Amino acid sequence: MSTLVIVESPTKARTIRNFLPSSYRVEASMGHVRDLPRDASEIPAAVKAEKWSSLGVNVNADFEPLYVVPKDKKKIVKELKDALAEADELLLATDEDREGESISWHLIQLLKPKVPIKRMVFHEITEEAIKASLEHCREVDQRLVRAQETRRILDRLVGYTLSPLLWKKIAPSLSAGRVQSVAVRVLVQRERERRAFRQGSYWDLKATLAQNEVPFSAKLVTLGGQRLATGSDFDENTGQLIAGRRVKLLDEAEARALQKRLTDKAWSVSAIEERPVTRKPSAPFTTSTLQQEANRKLRLAARDTMRVAQSLYEQGYITYMRTDSVHLSEQAIAASRECVEALYGKDYLSPKPRQYTTKSKGAQEAHEAIRPAGSPFRTPKETGLKAVELAVYEMIWKRTVATQMAEARQTYVTVQLAVEDAGFRASGKRIDFPGFFRAYVEGSDDPDAALDDQEVILPPLKAGDRPVAQDLEAIGHETQPPARYTDASLVKTLESEGIGRPSTYASVIGTLIDRGYAQRQGNNLVPTFTAFAVTALLEQYFPDLVDVGFTARMEQTLDDISTGEVEWLPYLKSFYLGDTGLEHQVKDRESAIDTLEARTIDLGNLEAKVRIGKFGPYVESEKDGTPVTASLPKDMTPADLNPEQVELILKQKLEGPEKIGLHPETAEPIYRLVGTYGPYIQLGDAPPPGKKTPKRSSLPKGIALEDVTIDMALQLLALPRTLGTHPESGCPVKVGLGRFGPYVVHDQGKEGGQDYRSLKAEDNLFTVELARALELLAIPKSGRGRRASKQALRELGKHPDADEPINIYDGPYGAYIKYGKTNVSVPEDKTVENITLEEAIQLIEAKAGTKKGKKTTKTQSAGKTASKATGKTKTTKTTSTTGKATTATATGAKKTKTATGIATGSATGSKTNQNKAKA
Repeated sequence: MSTLVIVESPTKARTIRNFLPSSYRVEASMGHVRDLPRDASEIPAAVKAEKWSSLGVNVNADFEPLYVVPKDKKKIVKELKDALAEADELLLATDEDREGESISWHLIQLLKPKVPIKRMVFHEITEEAIKASLEHCREVDQRLVRAQETRRILDRLVGYTLSPLLWKKIAPSLSAGRVQSVAVRVLVQRERERRAFRQGSYWDLKATLAQNEVPFSAKLVTLGGQRLATGSDFDENTGQLIAGRRVKLLDEAEARALQKRLTDKAWSVSAIEERPVTRKPSAPFTTSTLQQEANRKLRLAARDTMRVAQSLYEQGYITYMRTDSVHLSEQAIAASRECVEALYGKDYLSPKPRQYTTKSKGAQEAHEAIRPAGSPFRTPKETGLKAVELAVYEMIWKRTVATQMAEARQTYVTVQLAVEDAGFRASGKRIDFPGFFRAYVEGSDDPDAALDDQEVILPPLKAGDRPVAQDLEAIGHETQPPARYTDASLVKTLESEGIGRPSTYASVIGTLIDRGYAQRQGNNLVPTFTAFAVTALLEQYFPDLVDVGFTARMEQTLDDISTGEVEWLPYLKSFYLGDTGLEHQVKDRESAIDTLEARTIDLGNLEAKVRIGKFGPYVESEKDGTPVTASLPKDMTPADLNPEQVELILKQKLEGPEKIGLHPETAEPIYRLVGTYGPYIQLGDAPPPGKKTPKRSSLPKGIALEDVTIDMALQLLALPRTLGTHPESGCPVKVGLGRFGPYVVHDQGKEGGQDYRSLKAEDNLFTVELARALELLAIPKSGRGRRASKQALRELGKHPDADEPINIYDGPYGAYIKYGKTNVSVPEDKTVENITLEEAIQLIEAKAGTKKGKKTTKTQSAGKTASKATGKTKTTKTTSTTGKATTATATGAKKTKTATGIATGSATGSKTNQNKAKA
């Protein structure tokens, strides 16, 4: 007896084939074998004349869908029919969610088998799971099929009814969607908040103290018995203190006067509080939390995360990756506990098995969390995976194992200090027992390093102690606008609001990018002017479709259809047909929508109009009664467009490039311009098409185009500038301005490569000398930006391929090996004394291979992890100890020196000198 097994992909087919008898033939359908028509060319001639055919759904015949086999699937369907003709039995082994159930149903409808049919379901591809599924086959679940079909029809009705309206009123190629349009509005609302934001400023003091020669820091929190103002006390819309807040607001003059008054005064400890806390490990991954954590840790977009997870599942490494459940099977719990005891010891095992309860709204997908497949679990090293697949598997493995580990115990220490009428606070934290931290720290790529950095150890103190003040700084702060959304924070918001299904979020975010509704800036999702226009139109004329509550209720109804609590046909009729249905709404309101108004974006404080045109967004104003238009730069965002920028763009359009002088050597004109990628300067006139582009330079961060003088322009155009030769290589050392800001480079040509270092805040791009450049180049890359190294427990020696040491250090939960930026724990079966250099190198190479894989998946980003989009106000600070102001962003990634007027932050817009200066 021969059996045909049909799955979705060749990878899944190859994996399953290993666990089935030789009489079983496994073939792949390559996803859906039929669907609603994608365009007019796929509509059958017999129904092409029907009005409803463009929808692909006959709304007048009980919403009967028009299914067609796409051209690229016809060969596959024929091959499946041929295979079925030779089989005595058909097993449908598609995924166990709604989508998989739908694929199986469509296969039955299309292949019309005359042999027995069975539905084979499993949530992991292991030998044990496949054998169990063969013994427990079932029929296709018609309720799941109907639920998926209803969603598909509903999405088609929304998209194909609204999208043509957007084409007519705003721009071609736009699209609307049941979940997509709400997601766009979420991004736009955050950008509106950023635009409405008004910055507030406040000052405080920071003290560096010492007790028994052990330094620690403290921050001013009260003055004269009144609490000091912080960022949370400010109204984001006014930049002023929130009415009724009884706080003391210091300005710069007051802060400096207080700094001077408290200098050399006696300090005392007034109170100490120790607060022990315990932390439980996070639940195992669901689809949503996997996407969020992969975005935070690995910088993976949601779409990339799901692509990798799909591959891992189909290869048999993890369980099914589309799930809302945090439940773990008894087998998985036992496998996790076995790993904990073997790798970390009984002390790190939770006292009893830990199970989690699913809280997600309407969890309807697979019924177990994402975890390593099989039992026992394969460690990441045992899988043989590489690059990003290894990184994702390792994250899933660690998260799962951590669920069965002991709680982490920490103690928070708060010390209150007094000096005259000022109250200061010092905060510390120590890890008493790391527990699950040994395996997994949420949001951190390296548990070893993360734990080390988490601890803030204060010296032993008691009430009445008199620490010595070593330094006292006046620090200025500026409130910051709400953070933009990332993939992680958008996924979290959509799930918490009950919008859509987590399994669709990756494709939704991908569509936002592909359709031009959002662009990526680092890890952030920034809505475009088109997003603003579309959202404004939908809010005004179809408010329900972009209302979070309405969309969440719609999602719940669709879930109720899958459980049989709601009938699908009456729901579709009420949504689409009748006087209040979507079809009537669009027809009724289309004539009321003014095209020019729909393409115009209201940004509040701009006199000029911002509109969506054939070639993108542009500004329009009047000059002597004549309309003047100018395109906006591609990287310009609605939140950042202000009247000054509009005036500059229009002036350039009217008067041409602004000439600021002539080059003293060539007599060529030098212009100030605003281009597609922002402001820049240019030497010479623009050449005809095809000719060599004139030399250009972007501007340093913090320099406004109108502030660029002829002298500064000459200095910028002279970059990169040779400072001299390196004493060791004899090769040139240069200073330049690149994509990530000012840098120095040791240029050793093709063979030796180029060694970059970023200039620091105190360095002047135009006056830095060779000696300073050599000093910066001498700083090892692995040590920059990190705190002082601890004393090594043991020095194993130097790596044979590089002149860097391999040492063993003591961490808060055990010894670890450190080589450059790579940290790896000393294995349980080894000690600090008996581990060899060769063994350490093997461990380092295994860890480094993981990190290399992670690097290849990064989106183009100039920063590190972006702030979560929580909507909370964040602050930047200005530190002053010598009278020079230094401003740092909230992430600490960019700094601007204001004392000399030359900024050393990143510059954008230049296509010249785009070399990366690694800080």
